[in-house]
Amino acid sequence: MTLDAGRASAEMPGHASDDGERPARPLALVDRALQQARIEREAIECLIVGLGPGSYTGIRSAIALAQGWQLARPVVLLGVSSADALASGTHAQGWLGCVGVVIDAQRGEFYFAGYEISKTGWRLKEPLRIARKEETPALAAAYPTIAGPEATRFFKEARIVYPDARLLGALAKGRADFTTGEKLEPIYLRATTFVKAPPPRILL
Repeated sequence: MTLDAGRASAEMPGHASDDGERPARPLALVDRALQQARIEREAIECLIVGLGPGSYTGIRSAIALAQGWQLARPVVLLGVSSADALASGTHAQGWLGCVGVVIDAQRGEFYFAGYEISKTGWRLKEPLRIARKEETPALAAAYPTIAGPEATRFFKEARIVYPDARLLGALAKGRADFTTGEKLEPIYLRATTFVKAPPPRILL
């Protein structure tokens, strides 16, 4: 999507999404959003990237696109946590009080962060971490509202909320901690377990 820096919290002049039926190329989605907003690529000054946690492939693709764009065009980059974006979404829905944000982490675990939501905004109460299913009773007792894209997989009474690109723009508004492409790092919280395969054996 595209945003006007002065109206990031309210308007969304260009928007494109993948319906999942036929995977779209990222740049095709970008072009669609720019066409709707009637903006040329050369007019883009800042790219806001969701750093996760979330889909490994999706986050890596977003970072790669931002890195390539910065190599080709004089833009600045900002990375935003998906958990903060979801907290902003709960605030936009008017869900007040202690809210626990939940994101599926696979392996029977989930990413969890606690927030205090008020009418004027929100603040982080419990930093993002990996939690286990066994913790759900305690977390549900501490946070009357649990929300996330697939939160009902872990909490029966949870509410569904998705990251919103418009809210990512609002979160980035007023920030100045710009970075370069090579410094954008996805948020995983879990050590990678990839092992380099040994070289193939040659049988004579």
